[in-house]
Amino acid sequence: MFRKKHKDRSADIQFDPATQIAVIRSSICTGEKVAGFKNRKDGHFTEVMLIRNAEDEKYFRETYGIDTVKVEY
Repeated sequence: MFRKKHKDRSADIQFDPATQIAVIRSSICTGEKVAGFKNRKDGHFTEVMLIRNAEDEKYFRETYGIDTVKVEY
């Protein structure tokens, strides 16, 4: 009820397909899913957004123009 609206971070984070891959990290235990980008060189993961449903995943793909997203467990 008294929560602040969080700023959409997707505009702040840049996606470079040459150096990064789109990844959804999914927890085996809790099922929590987080979308972000993994650096191809060193494996560093940059979290972009929490995926709660199929609409969130669709929004992530449309925002960054991604066709396929790799899922990691």
